[in-house]
Amino acid sequence: MPLVATFPFLPPFGLLMLLAWRLHRADALRVWAPVPLGFVDDLVSGQPLGSAMLLWTLCFLAIDVLDTRLVWRDFWQDWLMAAGGIGFVLIAGRLLASPFSAHVDTALLMQIIVTTALFPLAYQLALRLDRDSARR
Repeated sequence: MPLVATFPFLPPFGLLMLLAWRLHRADALRVWAPVPLGFVDDLVSGQPLGSAMLLWTLCFLAIDVLDTRLVWRDFWQDWLMAAGGIGFVLIAGRLLASPFSAHVDTALLMQIIVTTALFPLAYQLALRLDRDSARR
């Protein structure tokens, strides 16, 4: 049965996995990878066409710039970069998709918190998938 949501309550799993793969292995995805993935997200989520394509690519490029600036990284820095990227994409997506008078800020804040809290699980999934593909 289809479920129509009036406010965002599910985390953006595509963005979560994109960030987990990018932060786990920088060479696993090309620079243009967020464009088709964002296009699919735009088609599925109902956001204006091109918003996720643009926002995911900007987030991806910002992580690339931060990656060149940092000498070394650990998981906590990856989590902080992912939290910043998630917050940027969700807030900018809200500004692009809904009017300023819409009262979705509390739901958006909860979505940012839940998505940021789920990042370690997505990171572990990326680690396991990478480990399984390396065995073969």
